[in-house]
Amino acid sequence: MRATSLTVGSAALAATLLLTACGGGEGDSGGQDTSACALDEVGVEVGPANAAPVAGDTGNIPVTVTNQGAECTLDGFPAVDLHADGTSATVPTNKAATAQKLTLAKDTAATFTITYVRGEAGGDGGLDATTVKIGLPGASATQGFEWSYGPVALAAGGAPDASVGAFQQAGD
Repeated sequence: MRATSLTVGSAALAATLLLTACGGGEGDSGGQDTSACALDEVGVEVGPANAAPVAGDTGNIPVTVTNQGAECTLDGFPAVDLHADGTSATVPTNKAATAQKLTLAKDTAATFTITYVRGEAGGDGGLDATTVKIGLPGASATQGFEWSYGPVALAAGGAPDASVGAFQQAGD
């Protein structure tokens, strides 16, 4: 019995030392523990856009997130919701995109793109969006911005015919 306790304790100690030596565990960033980027620590710029001019056309809205505080991490996709007259719709992530973990030092930026199909103004097959709300991965807060790019077409099931791309390091 005693040998078993010693073996389990030794294994736990060895695992702890191994994780410490490999930099495993919390915030694997070369010894620095970085936390998720928060909206109150970053600047967010929406546009300038390549807006869809008429119904059926595709538009692209770049969004730039610039870290203004301590080093932070973007790990996952941004959250994007479109709002119109008391109605909201979540924009799905681009199925072809792969989220990557980005660490942003102070004054560095990452971008993502909202791609959408323009809908008919006032039509049943569109969402006359007036606001886009953006949230960062790992955070519950959102920030609203004016949506001035026209109505967004609706796909099957009533979801916006739009998608959110993955974060990329600005300049890539």
